[in-house]
Amino acid sequence: MRCVIVVLLFFGLPYCLTAQTQVTLNGYVAERGSQEALVGVSVYVPGTTLGTTTNTYGFFSLTIPARDSVTVTFSFVGYQSVTYLVALHRNVALNVTLIPNSKELTEVVVTASRDKNRVSDDAQMSQIGVPIDQIRNLPALMGEKDVIKVIQLMPGVQKGSEGSTGLYVRGGGPDQNLLILDDALVYNAQHLFGFFSVFNGNALKNVELIKGGFPARYGGRLSSVIEMNMKEGDKQQLHLEGGIGVVASNVTVEGPLQKNKSSFLVAVRRTYLDALAQPLSKAFRTEGLIPNYYFYDINAKLNYQFGQRDKVYVSGYLGHDQFRSQSPTNGNRPIDAGLNWGNATATLRWNHLFSERLFANTSLVFSNYRFIIEQRDRNPASDAPLSVYSLSYNSAIRDISLKQDFDFYPSPRHTLRFGLKTTFHRFTPDAIVVKDGGVTIAKNQVISTDVLESGIYLEDAWRPEGRWRLNTGLRLSHFLYGNRHYLRPEPRLSAACLLLPDLSVKASFAVMNQYVHLLSNTGTGFPTDLWVPTTNRIKPQQSWQAALGIAKDFPEQDWTLTVEGYYKTMDQIISYREGASFLRLNTLESGNPGGWENNVTAGKGWSYGAEVLLQKKVGRLAGWLGYTLSRTQWQFAELNEGQPFYPKYDRRHDVSLVGTYTLTPRIVLSVTWVYGTGNALTVPVGRYIAYLHEGTAAAGAGKLTIPPFDGGSPVIDYSQKNSFRAEAYHRMDLSLQFRKYRRQYERTWEFSIYNLYNQRNPFFYALGTKERGPGQSPQTVLYKYSVFSLLPSVSYKFRL
Repeated sequence: MRCVIVVLLFFGLPYCLTAQTQVTLNGYVAERGSQEALVGVSVYVPGTTLGTTTNTYGFFSLTIPARDSVTVTFSFVGYQSVTYLVALHRNVALNVTLIPNSKELTEVVVTASRDKNRVSDDAQMSQIGVPIDQIRNLPALMGEKDVIKVIQLMPGVQKGSEGSTGLYVRGGGPDQNLLILDDALVYNAQHLFGFFSVFNGNALKNVELIKGGFPARYGGRLSSVIEMNMKEGDKQQLHLEGGIGVVASNVTVEGPLQKNKSSFLVAVRRTYLDALAQPLSKAFRTEGLIPNYYFYDINAKLNYQFGQRDKVYVSGYLGHDQFRSQSPTNGNRPIDAGLNWGNATATLRWNHLFSERLFANTSLVFSNYRFIIEQRDRNPASDAPLSVYSLSYNSAIRDISLKQDFDFYPSPRHTLRFGLKTTFHRFTPDAIVVKDGGVTIAKNQVISTDVLESGIYLEDAWRPEGRWRLNTGLRLSHFLYGNRHYLRPEPRLSAACLLLPDLSVKASFAVMNQYVHLLSNTGTGFPTDLWVPTTNRIKPQQSWQAALGIAKDFPEQDWTLTVEGYYKTMDQIISYREGASFLRLNTLESGNPGGWENNVTAGKGWSYGAEVLLQKKVGRLAGWLGYTLSRTQWQFAELNEGQPFYPKYDRRHDVSLVGTYTLTPRIVLSVTWVYGTGNALTVPVGRYIAYLHEGTAAAGAGKLTIPPFDGGSPVIDYSQKNSFRAEAYHRMDLSLQFRKYRRQYERTWEFSIYNLYNQRNPFFYALGTKERGPGQSPQTVLYKYSVFSLLPSVSYKFRL
């Protein structure tokens, strides 16, 4: 609190001396009807450089010289702009509602232009926002709308394998992305082994991606920030929304508890793949052999407004995946195996308005991720479990965080944000018990590790007179493991220089530190990957990134163009040693008493490239064209003989073309096309028979005894690490939506095709044999395997 008082005195005193010549206009901006708070609305005085934007909770504050009256415009992409004439003899509180473009314009004083929604006028770079309505229009795998897969279509973001939700941003790994849902961290964001993400688009209000030039309020990851906020719920009317798809169905309920004061939202989604497993098993006479799988997730939010100065939000997420399979036999003992994983988050937030210029938010956050493997044998006669063999393995990470943020608006040209966050982490890297014949042969219960991660920050968005726009900041991060302290400063700077009213040059620099690590054999972010903390032996990851680019607006056409180049370094990134895996971390072998730290090695990486994004967010034709040219390399002393290598998802070229076209108010056509250079893989290059020596050669009486050899074993010879390039990946998806509107009812039928021209993209490669003809031995060849061919789907959505 002392720090807060000092900051307020330092920045607020000069402005208090001139308070008699300045007044403050403040309030909240929400959507007309639902009263949903709008984030990022431009609030400005036309013809001047005075302006600001609404924060995460829709709050704004604009301090301007006192005068008889002033014209203030509120502008936001996808909504009708409005202008108010405000008398400014004293401080004024003004709450504003905006109408979506799709609705009729009523009770609006003036319709203003959208010239202040410009990327060229903002110091922030490497930041992309995608309207939720646009996400819902795009074609998707099996009809499931997925926020993460839309983010994969952005330049600088590489997708994982076919259909997966893995994110690889500017050369970083999947653990280097900060996924935030209502202030809560989500550690594993995957359903169905990565084919879907855990984020239900029906529950989300806004999504924002930051790839570089990170504001000081964000920390803890190296590569990106993906911040998502759930909808608050309609404060005026009760609504029921739902959908039925090929693999899952969902339903969302929202409405007021007390009109204009309190509302709620509950969104539930569940797949029914498990319901199909048993009928399929019977139909194909493979009882029990078809895996049984399902997932569900629940989003809930409640908010209440205590007058103009206080609001309370309670929100949470609960998701779970379960996979079960049965082997036909294991000798005479069939085996049951299962995987369970899931996330749980809860957030309690309190907004308080101390004054017209000082806004505060206090958050208490809980996050938990857990993964479990279970395997045991069955009695083939009764299907009852036996105690002969069993394996149990689990991994978990639990967080409890306290976060305090302040938004301070001391003058028309400065917006200050400052605050702190502290997180108590509890890691359980691995706990494994294996039994055979009723005797425990390996039992390693790892004691949970408790660590403390904290950060304090200050940032200033400064709009001086003239051409410059600046966002400067400093974050000081701290990590405590046992008696070991890590204290790291993280300077941040973003700047823009307006060459023309709609053209600017931008630059940014940011230092990031990461104190948690993800151990992965696959690089795909599967649930089997392990989260582990920084320790005495394992150092924090650190990166710095510099970027330079231009931003151009075409206001008449509603297009924006950004071109950026970047260079990024990463130090102390970790990976498994050769031959190590998550199930062997606590081996009892002689000379390796256990502990995951013995099974990892640290290295470094670097990435550089250029990105182009041409984007249009509104209009009958909307979408974007993205292109990425990049190069990423990693280097570990103990991997690949110490030589640099390309990580799996390094891609030289990546292209995405995304478009939605409203043919009529009732028919919407959407198309996406993607192209990417093939993944870098380690593949077999040959196969031969090796013979083991079984004796000792002895010479006697002029004879040489040839030692015996065994019958030989096949050996596979591999290339250097990731020296093989897979075929290029490309695919086109198409969807057509038919909408019907009634006074109190909306319904939508969507027909979509994934992989329209049936491209056989590589999923993995494996050695095989090919017959060459009579009298010839089979030829060893490398086969390509694909997952998805042309895949049609249909879904139905409704809203009451």
